[in-house]
Amino acid sequence: MAGGLAALLDDIAALAKLAAASVDDVGAAAGRASAKAAGVVIDDTAVTPRYVHGFEPKRELPIVRKIAVGSLRNKLLFILPAALLLSQFLPWLLTPILMVGGTYLAYEGAEKIYELVTGHAKEHTTTPAAAQGEDTEKSMVTGAIRTDFILSAEIMVIALNEVADEPFLSRTIILAIVALAITVLVYGVVALIVKMDDIGLHLAERRNGATAAIGRGLVRAMPKVLSVLSTVGIVAMLWVGGHILLNGVDELGWHTPYELLHHLEDAVHSVPGIGGFLAWLVDTLGAALVGLVVGAAVVGIMHLVPKRRKAEPAH
Repeated sequence: MAGGLAALLDDIAALAKLAAASVDDVGAAAGRASAKAAGVVIDDTAVTPRYVHGFEPKRELPIVRKIAVGSLRNKLLFILPAALLLSQFLPWLLTPILMVGGTYLAYEGAEKIYELVTGHAKEHTTTPAAAQGEDTEKSMVTGAIRTDFILSAEIMVIALNEVADEPFLSRTIILAIVALAITVLVYGVVALIVKMDDIGLHLAERRNGATAAIGRGLVRAMPKVLSVLSTVGIVAMLWVGGHILLNGVDELGWHTPYELLHHLEDAVHSVPGIGGFLAWLVDTLGAALVGLVVGAAVVGIMHLVPKRRKAEPAH
């Protein structure tokens, strides 16, 4: 009896170790999948704060919460089931879909550069959103959730591509973890960004000189922070989009672009002390350049061709 109990305990311990190892594997895979989607996450974080611009401070966090709930609903109820079905029955479509998403990211990044260079940056209304009524808030939330759907789909497909070889149940758990973690990360940072001015103003009113100085510094720094975040978002879109396209064409059989970039990385990797950094820099700049070229071509098609047609005289 004692021997049987000891054997049972040994079996339980072995199962517990196996379960713990599985949890570790799922956690590690979720971490890798999330890291692959980092560029889109940066873009999502950079885009969202503009949707709460102009609202009363007391409405900012509720609006961010509504967008976050909508984002999580997008990921778990719509994108996750579709992605799982795709990976289970049509896995060969993952690479083309990723490339479509990469092209979209490249286009978004190139379009922002086009707007900055030509001075055609999209202008947003200067009328305070709070003065435009409740319908404006609903419209802003709906628009933000719609934009988030596109970015969330790209995040989930990138994550899915990273764990496509995992068993179905593991893929489901990993993608659910990625969806929850990414949503909490993005909208936690967004909430912090949109309330930073209020935090700074609150600190600036303190009698303590050092605390007040920190508060004033936060208020002055926020426009610069938002500007830097916007620039990083543009670079991230071009880099991630270009990287997806390079990997995609390589997987589809056209190896030259990927191999050329890899040879350039190898050429600088042997530089003493900074070889690793230089290799990363070459990879990043090369992918961003590819993203810029592809994105610029799409911008030309989307913006310049329609203008040319409009300028042609009617016959």
